[in-house]
Amino acid sequence: MRIVFMGTPDFAVASLDALVCNGFNVVSVVTAPDKPAGRGLKLTESAVKQYAVSKGIPVLQPIKLKDPAFIASLKDLQADIQIVVAFRMLPEIVWNMPKMGTLNVHGSLLPQYRGAAPINWAVMNGEKQTGVTTFKLKHEIDTGDILLQESMPIGEDETATEVHDRMKIIGANLLVKTLQQMMEGTIQETPQVLTAETKHAPKIFTKDCTIQWNQSAEQLHNLVRGLAQFPGAITQLDGKILKVFKSQKEIVVHQNEVGKVFTDNKTYLKFSCSNGYLHIIDLQLEGKKRMPITDFLRGYKPTVS
Repeated sequence: MRIVFMGTPDFAVASLDALVCNGFNVVSVVTAPDKPAGRGLKLTESAVKQYAVSKGIPVLQPIKLKDPAFIASLKDLQADIQIVVAFRMLPEIVWNMPKMGTLNVHGSLLPQYRGAAPINWAVMNGEKQTGVTTFKLKHEIDTGDILLQESMPIGEDETATEVHDRMKIIGANLLVKTLQQMMEGTIQETPQVLTAETKHAPKIFTKDCTIQWNQSAEQLHNLVRGLAQFPGAITQLDGKILKVFKSQKEIVVHQNEVGKVFTDNKTYLKFSCSNGYLHIIDLQLEGKKRMPITDFLRGYKPTVS
């Protein structure tokens, strides 16, 4: 089986590594072009490219996926199947090219959480369970027939980053299992069925990161968990942007206005919300470095309203 692998970030490396370690024939990798990064704007290779180069796997880095030169190079590879993990949306001329089609590894239990940020939204919505799905690509995003799925729990205080790190291993193993069953001819394809309860996972924008203090402590804690490590939940402190990366919830009846700031200027900083308080544990104030709350309060005294 000749495989072309398409992916960019660290999440995809786990799946590529699983293919290599299990002896699959990865004939080429398609990943994002090198990008300038850091203060010196030095060109930086994607995590997938770095891995592919270390294993001697040829790499293609098209700027445009409809570029005739890229399409020709892809055809020359004569892939039996393409595998997509955390990559761009593919044009039909690309995903429909291999005789066995294109397989995607997606970070949710489809049809739940179709879209660009399934891990984040599952945590933000307070889900107790998520999972990984392998499916065949079709024209509309994340709509293809399901091949295999594996569920996994989400801890009450677990962040999207922690879920991501566990999920990439589960997804890699599920990919290998899917390919093995495809080669054996035992795989079953199941069409997706939408229901009224189906939730979506669109790209995250600034408005999605903004803390609304009239919500419950549970909702706000879930928001913080779902947006850590990046981009962080956003509020304001003393007229400056405050990013919150870790929090704790305190459920208690109070008569305070929501959004009111409380601190002992030593160990805690908390904001009142609809049913208690949200304690800020790890934060970054505009113009300052990210730091734990005790370090922050050592050098900054918030204005208490």
